[in-house]
Amino acid sequence: MFFKKSPKPYPRSFARRLTWRIMLTFLVLMGLASYIFYKVGKESFLIASENICSEYLESHTESVRRILSDIYVASVNTAPVIEEHLNQPDQLQDIMERMVELNPYLRSCGISFIENYYPQKGRWYCPYAVRNEDGSIEKRTIADAKHDYLKQEWFTQTLAQDSAQWSKPFFDDGNQEMPLVSYLIPIHDKQGRTVAVLGADLSLKWLSEKLCEGVLISYNSFNEDNDDDDFNDKEHIYFFIIDKEGNYIAHPDHKRVIKANYFAEARAASDSIAEYVGRQMTDRVQGQYNKEDNGNNLVINGQNSFIYYMPIKHIDWSIAFVIPTFMIQVILGIIGVVLMFLITLGLMIIFIVGHIVIKRSTLPIKLLSWAAGEIAKGQFNTPLPRVDSHDEIHLLRDSFERMQHSLTQYIAELQETTAQKSAIESELKIAHDIQMAMLPKTFPPYPERNDVDIYGMVTPAKGVGGDLFDFFIRDQQLFFCIGDVSGKGIPAALFMAVTRSLFRNIANHVTEPDHIVSTLNNALIDGNETNMFVTVFVGVLNLNTGHLQYCNGGHNAPLLVGRDVGALSCEPNLPIGVLADFKYKLQEVNLDQYTTIFLYTDGLNEAEDCNHKLFGDNRVWNIARQALADGAHQPEQLINRMNQAIHTYVGTAEQSDDLTMLAIQYTGTSNS
Repeated sequence: MFFKKSPKPYPRSFARRLTWRIMLTFLVLMGLASYIFYKVGKESFLIASENICSEYLESHTESVRRILSDIYVASVNTAPVIEEHLNQPDQLQDIMERMVELNPYLRSCGISFIENYYPQKGRWYCPYAVRNEDGSIEKRTIADAKHDYLKQEWFTQTLAQDSAQWSKPFFDDGNQEMPLVSYLIPIHDKQGRTVAVLGADLSLKWLSEKLCEGVLISYNSFNEDNDDDDFNDKEHIYFFIIDKEGNYIAHPDHKRVIKANYFAEARAASDSIAEYVGRQMTDRVQGQYNKEDNGNNLVINGQNSFIYYMPIKHIDWSIAFVIPTFMIQVILGIIGVVLMFLITLGLMIIFIVGHIVIKRSTLPIKLLSWAAGEIAKGQFNTPLPRVDSHDEIHLLRDSFERMQHSLTQYIAELQETTAQKSAIESELKIAHDIQMAMLPKTFPPYPERNDVDIYGMVTPAKGVGGDLFDFFIRDQQLFFCIGDVSGKGIPAALFMAVTRSLFRNIANHVTEPDHIVSTLNNALIDGNETNMFVTVFVGVLNLNTGHLQYCNGGHNAPLLVGRDVGALSCEPNLPIGVLADFKYKLQEVNLDQYTTIFLYTDGLNEAEDCNHKLFGDNRVWNIARQALADGAHQPEQLINRMNQAIHTYVGTAEQSDDLTMLAIQYTGTSNS
């Protein structure tokens, strides 16, 4: 037999050691996790809580602002209607009723006229509408000395200033338990005299209840005997609003609204931190205060608390969100206990189950461990042990045997293939580098010039390709070309290199694009036994005048992106390298300032996605139009947009053709 019985080389069981190591690892991790949870978890939870609270505060602040804005809009829209009906005093109550009916945030509204404005109505006249507790709207008239508004500050001040304003909070004359605030707007007659004051009333009690909806949390919230009227700051998360003097505008404890002052409470408690927070609020500063950030506790009504505050736009109010600290600590404690219980329970289960599973699973593997080790050393002919069980271990033994034969053959073939592939890849890399070195690669190519901007890129379908572009400036004229050689790979790359070199040599002595293309055509036909051809577009741009001369040799018509997006008109000339002495036609056009010429090969519009659908000319035009609309038709921006769009469209499909893009923008600015 291959294996003979011998003393155990390892006195300890692998399964037992593995189990204990896993357990020790889990113990260490559990200790570290507990420590990290206490330190990092607490900070993370507090940061998350701060973000949530800040967002919650902003949401409620926006809600209050919208309520005030709706009242403002309702008042501003109603004032002209009142002024049009001043000669119909009996209809004013209907207007007030309609105003309350259409604006659910309004508690009441009324028009307080100056003394004896309507002699038939008496000295006082105030048509009034109020929303009752049951939702019904009641029309009333204030016209007696008991409710003498003529000498009240809000009335006289609005008349004197002749401008709209928010009143100071006050209690309703008819209900001293109803705190209100009014938006006051003066009413003028046709002669422009201020004859009345329109007041739109917001119930501060209703506003306090609105703020508390969904946020009032209490340990007594599950107690049916809990009554919100007996509000306890120590047990709640809540909002409150104060004005610039610190008076409570809104508070869950309705007894504090108007009657209590934030600073008076802070001074009574000798709490300088609470006073500091109050000053921040009345100074219309947005912020927060907690012990973790500032080192000292903020005590509100004897309870350490976190507070988040921010001003309300368009009114001298600030809103605050208060959270007792112990609520955060209770949540952290509950999470910690639950996690510790789960970690301990999981550790026990892992120990029991893991030990059993590991011990049984590793027993058959011992028979293959030595053989696997020898094979790993490169001894592919090592004899394998016999396995009698007909299960996955037996399949593993057979797989080892097949692997031995496969590895032996594979290594031999791999060595030969690797050497060949390495040589080819090295040559392709050199060819690619040479080809790319022949093309312009520094952008902007003329940083000292401000009359032209150029950007281009070439992406071969293989290591090397047959697309080309080139440009240079001679005698204040920009000579440029773009071309696409038939075919791909090494042959196309060689033909491209010849074409580019010929263009440079010819354009250095010839100015007319049609002569350049004709000379290129005849030069490439001479000795062209492979019958290869090149679609080419050659242009000469006068940088002083913007006059463009060009000749197209069977290439895609460039786009002009300036005032609009359009294709440059091109004669249907043959590609070069097809017919000797072909007469290529010269064309001319004047470019407007900041017009971009976008040239490309068919690797753009004929790119295919996974379903072999073409990218198409329409998408090219649409991208150019969008770039123009966005003011992003500078060469680099335009090409980057095209490149991003083509990659998104193609996705994982293999590139089927070389892709080349060249963009030239004539800025029309004199070069300094």
